[in-house]
Amino acid sequence: MILNERAAKLLATRLYLRDAALLAGRLLLSLIFLHEGVTLATHFDAAAKAMEALGVGLPLFIATVALQLGAGLSVATGLLTRLGAIGLGLFCLATATLFHTNFASQNELLHFEKDLAIAGGMFVLAAAGAGRFSLDWLLAGYLQQRRRDKDMVAALLAVENQFSLRLPV
Repeated sequence: MILNERAAKLLATRLYLRDAALLAGRLLLSLIFLHEGVTLATHFDAAAKAMEALGVGLPLFIATVALQLGAGLSVATGLLTRLGAIGLGLFCLATATLFHTNFASQNELLHFEKDLAIAGGMFVLAAAGAGRFSLDWLLAGYLQQRRRDKDMVAALLAVENQFSLRLPV
């Protein structure tokens, strides 16, 4: 095997491992939001009352459930991943600073740090993108192929028009 072939094989292996790591990271990061969103949705009345006691009104509670489910699915499937990751990262920052600031409580401090860590992971994901094992990648490939097809049709029509027989009117 020549040097270029070895380098190409090494690069392909590294890219595969990178994309596999991005997939695993996306699934692990999204799990907490999907689980919480489903739990809140299935116990909606009790959860809405508990959130109201914390000062979170019904519209904001509904938006929270929608964000957790929608952005959680976005990150898990890799569709609009960067947008979903930014939304969940900002959500974690807000949750940490609004609900977990009683640092005298070890539990609250742990939740604060957990939310900051998850926010950091989401921002890293937003910067890195979803990788090749994602709907973003498939959609980008499909759109690129459509653009190439459209350009090819335009080129063929231009050639046809150039060589078409024009009859005097």
